[in-house]
Amino acid sequence: MENFPARAPRLIASDIDGTLLDRNHRVPRRNRDAVARAVQQGAYFALSTGRPFRWIAPVLEQLPVRPVCVTSNGAVLYDSAEDRVMSAHELSPAALAEVVDVAQTVLGTVGFGAERAGGSLADAVEDLFVVERHYSENALFEGFGVVSMGELVGQPAVKFLIRNTDFSAPELYELIAPHIDPELAHLTYSMQEGILEVAAPNVTKRRGVEWLAEHTGVAQQETIAFGDMPNDIEMLTWAGCGVAMENAHPEVKAAADAVTVANHQAGVAKVLERWF
Repeated sequence: MENFPARAPRLIASDIDGTLLDRNHRVPRRNRDAVARAVQQGAYFALSTGRPFRWIAPVLEQLPVRPVCVTSNGAVLYDSAEDRVMSAHELSPAALAEVVDVAQTVLGTVGFGAERAGGSLADAVEDLFVVERHYSENALFEGFGVVSMGELVGQPAVKFLIRNTDFSAPELYELIAPHIDPELAHLTYSMQEGILEVAAPNVTKRRGVEWLAEHTGVAQQETIAFGDMPNDIEMLTWAGCGVAMENAHPEVKAAADAVTVANHQAGVAKVLERWF
């Protein structure tokens, strides 16, 4: 499926995992070169990811640009050149407590984690990502602080995680989303494992990319966005051209204007090479 504009985009926004990176979690040379040519010719490039900003440095090291990045699914705008958080949209403690109540009522045993806004990469990891004990059991990675449930929901969070590995993420979404008022919080997911990602109402990657377009003087129809998972859908449908990867979730492909080849085949570059 192809539906590309004739004119080159002026703002390029790309998801990271499953999109810009290959199977080895590296930026393929072809993608890197295409981004370099686009930037040299005057286009803006941005990463737009569910990752917190503290997890994007290894990706930026492989790229020819240090852009403002949309992180934590749109909750945090991070200036990678200056190493500073520009803005953060947070869930209130009251909203966190209500989300916890719903998840526990529906699932019973469930783990929770919270991403704090922070200010720069100098912040301690244990302060930026905190979890309660159920989440910490069989954690996929190190680098978090373990706190009581009261402490977890007692401070605002830019992203709140609900974890139960007895279910896949789509299954968790179907179980919990109907019970969460969209005016309270926005739910999405970016992987198959049983983790849901919760943000403040209307906080999505679209919001961040739209802000970037406004502040760089780029019209909506001059933007292009790439993604592969449901947390990319709002961004893809807003962009002038939304591109799904061949390896994308079926709902993402259905929402996109075009589908490129898979991430391990440098699908981002394959599209950008039409213009750059």
